Amino acid sequence: MATLHVDIVSAEGEIFSGEAAMVFAPAIMGEIGIAPRHAPLLTTLKPGEVRVQTPAGEEQFFYVSGGALEIQPHLVTVLADTALRARDLDEAAALQAKQRAEEALRDRGNKMELAEAQAELARAIAQIKAIEKLRKLKQ
Repeated sequence: MATLHVDIVSAEGEIFSGEAAMVFAPAIMGEIGIAPRHAPLLTTLKPGEVRVQTPAGEEQFFYVSGGALEIQPHLVTVLADTALRARDLDEAAALQAKQRAEEALRDRGNKMELAEAQAELARAIAQIKAIEKLRKLKQ
C-alpha cells in the first residue's frame, strides 16, 4: 500500500509526524483529500479539522485554526497557527469564545474589531464541529 509522510506543526511544536494512507484538510477553497502521489500544491488553510487515515485504517483528528498546507507527492506538511489533537479541545471554552464573538458582531465596533470577531467566531465554530464529530465517533 502506498503511503505519504505527514507532519502537522504549530507554533508550539510538532503535533503529529507519521505515515498516512489519506489526509483530509480544510483548504481555503474547500475540504481537500490528499492521497499518495498527489500533485504538488501550496494553499492556505481555514479553521477546521485535519483527518489523517493511517495505513492500518484508523483515523486521527486534529483541529487547526488556520495556516498553510504544502503537498508533495509523498509528503504533506501542515503549518498551523494553532493545532491540537481533537480530543484535547475544550468544549466549554469554545462555546464561550463563540458567544463572545457573536456579541462583538452584534455590537458592530470598528472594522478591525468586526474582522477579529468574525475570525474568532469561525475558529470557535470549527472547534465545536470537531468536538461534535469526535463525540459521534465515540458512540
